[in-house]
Amino acid sequence: MALTENTRINLMAAGLNMIQQALSIFDSNLRLSVSNLRYQEMFELPEYLVQPGVAFEDTIRYLVSRGEYGPVDDEDEAVRTRVEAARAFVPHYMERLRANGRWISVEGAPLPQGGWITVYTDITEVKLQEGLLRARSEELSDELLSHAERLAATNRALAASNAALEQTKRDLTEMEARTRLTTEMMPAHIAHMDCDLRYTFSNRRLSSIFPGLPRNVVGHPAQAVLGSVYEKILPLLERALAGENAVHEFTHDESGRRIRLALTPDRVGNGPINGIYIMSMDVTEETQARAALAQTRKRELAAQLSSGMVHDFGNLLTIILGLQGQMIRRGDLPAQTVQLVQSTIAAARRGGVLLERLASISGHRQLQPRPTDLHALLHDLTLMARPALPDSLRLDVQITPDLPPVMLDQGVLQDSLLNLILNARDAMAGKTGQIALGVATVADTWLELTLTDTGSGFSDEALHKALDPFFTTKGAEGSGLGLAMVYDQITLSGGTVRLANRPQGGAQVTLRLPYKPVRPARNMPRAGLVLLVEDTQSIREAVRVMLCDMGHSVIEATTADEALALADLPDLDIMLSDINLPGTLSGLDLARALRGRGHIRICLMTALPPYDKLHLEAANEFRVLTKPFGPQDLRFTLEGLA
Repeated sequence: MALTENTRINLMAAGLNMIQQALSIFDSNLRLSVSNLRYQEMFELPEYLVQPGVAFEDTIRYLVSRGEYGPVDDEDEAVRTRVEAARAFVPHYMERLRANGRWISVEGAPLPQGGWITVYTDITEVKLQEGLLRARSEELSDELLSHAERLAATNRALAASNAALEQTKRDLTEMEARTRLTTEMMPAHIAHMDCDLRYTFSNRRLSSIFPGLPRNVVGHPAQAVLGSVYEKILPLLERALAGENAVHEFTHDESGRRIRLALTPDRVGNGPINGIYIMSMDVTEETQARAALAQTRKRELAAQLSSGMVHDFGNLLTIILGLQGQMIRRGDLPAQTVQLVQSTIAAARRGGVLLERLASISGHRQLQPRPTDLHALLHDLTLMARPALPDSLRLDVQITPDLPPVMLDQGVLQDSLLNLILNARDAMAGKTGQIALGVATVADTWLELTLTDTGSGFSDEALHKALDPFFTTKGAEGSGLGLAMVYDQITLSGGTVRLANRPQGGAQVTLRLPYKPVRPARNMPRAGLVLLVEDTQSIREAVRVMLCDMGHSVIEATTADEALALADLPDLDIMLSDINLPGTLSGLDLARALRGRGHIRICLMTALPPYDKLHLEAANEFRVLTKPFGPQDLRFTLEGLA
């Protein structure tokens, strides 16, 4: 049975009262925290001076007034002097003769958390024995007796010093344990190297920051521990040994992680450098977010610069197409003129396509990550791509068999891969060859998709400029926006795009996206009663089947008014509603009306684009599921409801 707080206090008081010495503990504000009965008896203190919270100054003033410290000329000065000495919190040992003729030793020590503990020991008998020894030992010289007395006093002081040293040792051990615990809790590798670049301290986080490296490295040289990382950071270590602080980011090749390294010279003031303090952090997710944010800002700037131009050119192209259409419908034009008009119409239409692509790059784009089965996504991609490939080209897709579902924007990935496949097709026009797509993970940090072909590869110019908008090697047939769109979409997702030529010939494009596996729920989502509000019958039926397959019971409504009439049903657990509903109330109005009923979990669904004002307004208040969605998307969303 657990002890109550009062029981613990009573047990502690009983234990302290069994100690033969007097004991008192004052906190950092010099107010009494704990004392034992012997403390009250030794100094004959009244009851109010042994209550927790009494001021040290009040106790001293009482003792001074009773002559505890002998006659004093100025009581206030005597009190002030002793209080100031106590505030200094300096360990001390002393022996003094009390006004009542008894001798006591006083041993004080500060506490790590602030405050003061003092132990008072009655040494009157020891002093009497010393006096008897001096009186009865006339044969002994005064010098020998003095030496014996000084030796006894020294021994007592030494015992007190040893106790203080032991307490200091315990305090330092506790501080070291707390420091080590703190460093172990930090999501970083924290270490110290001496001037020979040998580890003298390290928490056990090195392997979690640099996968594959050992955990216990104290006593080992950095070169043996760090392997290839050592060569990357050696110049920084040398700069730190020269007295320079350094912060540097680099990529760990083996894991693909982005690492931030901070180095601080170990020196006191202008003294010699004794080593280096090191902190290494995995900032991969931060780097991905920075890249996505930078790409978003570029998009916003491009949108500001191009939106007016796209609008005006669109109007001009509309006028041109209209006028040329009128001319082509006239039947009396010469054949040469008809050909010119048709060429003008084709050019204007191509200009419209370029404007659409430019708008897609610079316009608003909101990612829609959802749980994605990559095997199914790549199967669909193959079905779409193969009809566009000639019989002379073979498309092979290889994916790690046990790859779990991951969170990503399916549209972004599918569009990017299809764009790359068609680019490879164009590069191998008229040739027999292979396009291969490989999918794997890199150290549980990146999802890596590598597309290769057996064509002629990239030119030197293309390797440097292929990701720039409007760069093309296809002449008039190319827009120069295909790879730029791939780069834009992947970067916006926090990923990277790399172009290279294979040693055996052909091009290679490597996409890396943040690897975010879908964590399976610890428990299956609890089955409950779901109120499904959807006015389109076919959609309502499809969603009802998904919910029933998950074990839920479903009741249906087509308007917000019908839903409100059903909302008081017992055991209603979830309300799933479309945002656009017929009638005066929208799905968002319905959700707000039900929000006050705490037992109902709310989710909205919509086919509105993510940048639509109503969609954004709903997403700021509730979980929103974007149509179209499948059973896995619905399950994942319902599992996340609070």
